[in-house]
Amino acid sequence: MLRLETIICTFSVLSVAARADFKARNCSEVRDACLERGFAFAHVPHQEIPGEDLRVCTYEHTCCTQEMEDRFGQQSKLDFENLLDETSHTLRSTFVSRHKRFDEFFLELLENTERSLNEMFVRTYGKPYMQNAEVFENLFAELKRYYTGGNVNLEEMLNDFWSRLLERMFTLLNSQYVITEDYLECISKYTDELKPFGDVPKKLKAQVTRAFIAARTFVQGLSVGREVAQRVSKVNSTPACIRGLTKMLYCPFCRGLPGVKPCKNYCLNVMKGCLANQADLDPEWNQYIDAMLLVAQRLEGPFNIESVMDPIDVKISEAIMNMQDNSAQVSFRVFQGCGQPKLAEISRSARGTSDVFNARFRPYNPEEPPTTAAGTSLDRLVVDIKEKLKLSKKFWSSLPEAMCVEDRVTAGNASDDDCWNGHTKGRYFPEVQKDGLTNQMNNPEVGVDITRPDTFIRQQIMALRVMTNKLRNAYNGNDISFQDSSDEGSGSGSGSGCTEGCTTDMYSAATETPVVRADRSGPMEDSAPHHAPSIALPTMLALLALTLHRQWR
Repeated sequence: MLRLETIICTFSVLSVAARADFKARNCSEVRDACLERGFAFAHVPHQEIPGEDLRVCTYEHTCCTQEMEDRFGQQSKLDFENLLDETSHTLRSTFVSRHKRFDEFFLELLENTERSLNEMFVRTYGKPYMQNAEVFENLFAELKRYYTGGNVNLEEMLNDFWSRLLERMFTLLNSQYVITEDYLECISKYTDELKPFGDVPKKLKAQVTRAFIAARTFVQGLSVGREVAQRVSKVNSTPACIRGLTKMLYCPFCRGLPGVKPCKNYCLNVMKGCLANQADLDPEWNQYIDAMLLVAQRLEGPFNIESVMDPIDVKISEAIMNMQDNSAQVSFRVFQGCGQPKLAEISRSARGTSDVFNARFRPYNPEEPPTTAAGTSLDRLVVDIKEKLKLSKKFWSSLPEAMCVEDRVTAGNASDDDCWNGHTKGRYFPEVQKDGLTNQMNNPEVGVDITRPDTFIRQQIMALRVMTNKLRNAYNGNDISFQDSSDEGSGSGSGSGCTEGCTTDMYSAATETPVVRADRSGPMEDSAPHHAPSIALPTMLALLALTLHRQWR
């Protein structure tokens, strides 16, 4: 009898303990948490049920139904995509906005420069310029076509511009003769020997070529960075990744612990597994950023397109003055080589200086602020983008750390024993994996096939590699679009071929400013004395121009 009473007493104690344990594992907190998160489940258990039907949160007893687990899996994928989108938003918006700013600036700079040259030349040269304005219009059209990605060889295009200008100038300065197309073709053979425009074409070609190569390549670089950031931020999550995310983010619900957040190291392993391919982008991304910073240095120094384009009207006008000053010698040498052209039937010797390129000059102040475009200056744009580029280095390898945000995703400052470790509330012991695909072989949270790199990510790596090569060439003044494919390092493209060793010379050439500038104050006086077309300028004006030229040289 005593033995029976003992058995009954023991059974009663176990029953009370079982009821107490059951009460501690009820699912009321889970039900409340699901409602708070916006889940509309058909049924949430009031107490734990057997968990044999679950595939991810596989526990003996659970607060989840199969419907809940499936919905948690879908939500985990969505949460991950949203978190990645938020984390990469600053990077993506930086490249989108800065590409737009630089592109607008360069295009507006071209438009402003062309308009400024046209207005100044109309006032300064009048009718002769307007009759030959298409030569200058073609110059700016080709510069714009090059900048916007057209297949334009800058050196050849600039050589062609000076050849066309020589033909027009020679015809105007020798208007008493009949100058045929064949004769003009003969003249072009003596261009290099005669140097009718002085050394302006050579200097301007070096400056314009380097500046436009740097500007175009830099904007292309921003475009590539923008596209890569936007594409890589759209993750195609693998089933193994979604499983790992579900276990980390929502299996605590199934264990009756909806308020317990993942341990930091646990989160890092899950994210490193899900973002293994993205991390492999980092080495090429960092090299691309370094190359962008190098070209940015050129933009604010020797290859500053703003400082090149602002005085281009003055430099072209100076070249015209050189041609006028040396017109007698040029004509004599051409007549020797090409023969004396026939005199025109109707003499135009009475035509005044308003029918040839004449100009008045005033001192050019090198401290004048450059022409601004898009409401800013190139220096300000470059300072801003350099700061942003530096911040974007190592972005892809640092994503797991950035996404395991304390207090939002992970347990934050909570004790190591008060976080979700994938099984229960407690310390997470596995070691945090290194970055990249090959380092995920033993990732305890996400199964990763390291033998199958993501093809899409590899395409982005290749795009960055190609762009980095273009940027490095642009840094040295080379446009690889026109280099001999058999010898990329030969510098045979449309750039200068200058290497780092001649940085000082490049800087001085790009920043050199003339001492004189064409007058923008108003039209020429109609009462100017008339001379024969063979005379380049009135005597006093010629002396003034020569004096100013000597000062500049």
